[in-house]
Parts: sequence; structure tokens; C-alpha cells
Amino acid sequence: MSEQGAQAPSVPQSVVPSAVPSSGATRRAGLLVVLVLGGLTATPPLAMDMYLPSLPEVTRSLHAPAATVQLTLTACLAGMALGQLAVGPMSDKWGRRRPLLTGLAIYIVATALCAIAPNVESLIAFRLAQGLAGAAGIVIARAVVRDLYDGVAMARFFSTLMLVSGVAPIVAPLVGGQILRVTDWRGVFVVLTVVGILLTALVWRRLPETLAPADRHAGGTAEALRSMRTLLTDLPFTGYMLTGGFAFAALFAYISASPFVIQEIYGASPQTFSLLFGVNSVGLVAVGQINGKLLVGRVSMDKVLAAGLAVVVLASTALLLMATGAFGEVGLIPVATALFILMSAMGVTMPNAQTLALMRTRHSAGSASALLGTSSFLIGAVASPLVGIAGEHTAVPMAVVQLVAGLVAVACFVGMCRPWNARTTAEGVGS
Repeated sequence: MSEQGAQAPSVPQSVVPSAVPSSGATRRAGLLVVLVLGGLTATPPLAMDMYLPSLPEVTRSLHAPAATVQLTLTACLAGMALGQLAVGPMSDKWGRRRPLLTGLAIYIVATALCAIAPNVESLIAFRLAQGLAGAAGIVIARAVVRDLYDGVAMARFFSTLMLVSGVAPIVAPLVGGQILRVTDWRGVFVVLTVVGILLTALVWRRLPETLAPADRHAGGTAEALRSMRTLLTDLPFTGYMLTGGFAFAALFAYISASPFVIQEIYGASPQTFSLLFGVNSVGLVAVGQINGKLLVGRVSMDKVLAAGLAVVVLASTALLLMATGAFGEVGLIPVATALFILMSAMGVTMPNAQTLALMRTRHSAGSASALLGTSSFLIGAVASPLVGIAGEHTAVPMAVVQLVAGLVAVACFVGMCRPWNARTTAEGVGS
């Protein structure tokens, strides 16, 4: 398939309220799909980030060490990574709705159990189940996008989806903090349970099956493993997957280290950190919209991805030079500016890397989506603890991890995707 030869979005007729839809009805249907899929991709970040302000209270309430309570985050993250590997192939075999609704139902039960966990060990177990089930929303949302869209239209939709799902990490800690003003940490999970119920009802009523029976895989686990092996042997697909994964690692390094860098090293208040975090998230979302509305369809997605990776490397290099004192003593503003530029570049690297990978396959979109999500989470999870390897009082580890991740992403993009060869985007696996 051609990168520039996008197909119009094929929203199933069951989404549209009339047999011959008007343009207004089509737009409303498209907006509804965006909101539903945005909700699915935003639910796991909500489950992670809304809980963050309550960690000290959980430590006191369950009489557990802080390091043990931190495992509740690790368990949820690990569940999200591993769950995608299971749910993606299931959705290729049984369609999108059945695994999605099953995953959401388990997510609701696991979240409710978190609210009544009697001790930290059970909370860790319930958080693992919550992450495993919540992974269904992430992986199937991407697969649904692949079912409905192609080429340029798919890239634009991913950018629009980023607008909806990108709000979650911004508002989740703020919402969690406000919830703790009126209740305890268990109340956070009660709110998450209610959100899960509402989202499940919306999916049940408004999101139709998008994978036709003729396009499903009849095989079981062996078939799923063969499909994943075939995808991984496709050099450009693996290249785009790793490119996006290592770009995501640079983002994870920022999320893990920035609270210490901004507050401990540069003396900013928690309120200033929250403001800067929000501004950086807005930059990511805004650039994502520029990517979808202005760049995609006019400029090659490979060229836009290359530009985004170049900006990540340059911003990381600037951060490393500032952290090592190459520019002398620098204040918060230059560091915050470099972080803003790096975060904003993610608005073109992540959606375009995902789109170019998914363009390589149509009949294994669930498995492809699972590989994309799992690789990003696992690479990010490995990179995240490295930023604290030299303690909390230097920004050098963060900058090093970001620069190395950016350079590896560039190497994967150039060496495996070979963007100068048009055939790498024109010929997909099983297309």
C-alpha cells in the first residue's frame, strides 16, 4: 500500500444512525469513535496516575514499607505490558468486541477489589490483574483504528486520539489529589471502578465489531505465535516497533526523573513542577494535532518521523551538556525549555512510528498492536530505573538515558526501516 494513498475511513454502518448518513451524521459517528477509543487508551494512564498522590497514605494505611507499596505500580505496569500480548491475538481470532468487553469486565472487578484490599500483598495482586485486564483497552483500540483506517487517514486518527488520551496523564494526578480531599486512597479506586463501568456501557452500546469474520484467524495460541514471529521477521515492522519503543523510553525517563530534577536540583515547588508537567503534556498534544492536521498527507510520514527523532536527539544533547556543566551554571528555564522541546517532539515520533508499523499488516492488527504496546512498556520499564542510578541530585542519568534512547531509535529507524526505500512502506506483512 502506498503511504500517500490513504483510504477514506470505513466507519461501520452500525455506528451511523441512518442508512444513508449525512456528512453531519458521519462526523458525529467519527467523533463518537474518537471518544470511545480515547477513553479506552486513557483508562490505563488514569489507573496509574490518579493513584500516585495516594501512595504515602497507602503506606501508612496498610503498614507497609514504601518500597513494597511501589510494587503496586510495578505490578500494574507489568500487567499492562504482558496483557497486550494475550489480548491482541485473541482479538484477531474472536473479533474486537468480545475480548474488549471481557477485559473491561475483569478490569472493573479487579479495580473494585483494590478498593477493599486488606493488605499490601493482595493490593499488589489486584493491581496486577487490573493491569492485565486494562491492557485490552490499549491494544484493541489500536487494532480498531487499523480496522477502520489506512495510510494517511490512520496517521491523522492516531494524532486525534492523542488529543483525547493525552489529557489523561495531565489531569489524573490533579483529580486524584482532589479525591483525597474528601476520601481516602480506597475512594480513588471506587472512582476508577465507576469510570470503568461507564466506559463499558459506552463500548457495549456504541462500539460495533470492526473485524469481519472472514478476516479473523481460526488458529489458537500456535497461530498467534506464528503471526507474531512473522511480524518480527519483517525488518521494517520491527524497526518501526523499536523506533517507537526507544522514543517511548526517552519519554519514560522524563516521567521518572523530572520530579527530582525540577524540584530537588532546581528548587522548584510542587506547584511549579505540576505546571511545567502540564505545559509539556500540552506541547506533546499540540504537536500531535499539527502532525495530524497539517503534516500528514502533505509530507512523507518517514520524513516527519526522522525530523522528530532528530529533535529528540538534539534536545537530549542539550540537556546532557547543561547537566554536566558544559554551559556553566544554568537555571530552570533553559532546562525546562529543552524538556518541553523533547516532549513536544513525541507528538510526531510516537503516532507516526505506530502508523508506519501498522501499515505493514492488516490481517494481524491485534498481534501487531500487542507487539507495539508490549515493546514500548518493557523498554520504558527498563529505562525508567536507570535515571536514578546516580542518586536524586543530578540530572546526568536522565539526560544520558534520553540521549542513548534517542540514538538507538535513530539507528533502528535508519538501519531497519530504510526510509529511503519506498518498498518498505508499500509492502506489508500479509497485506
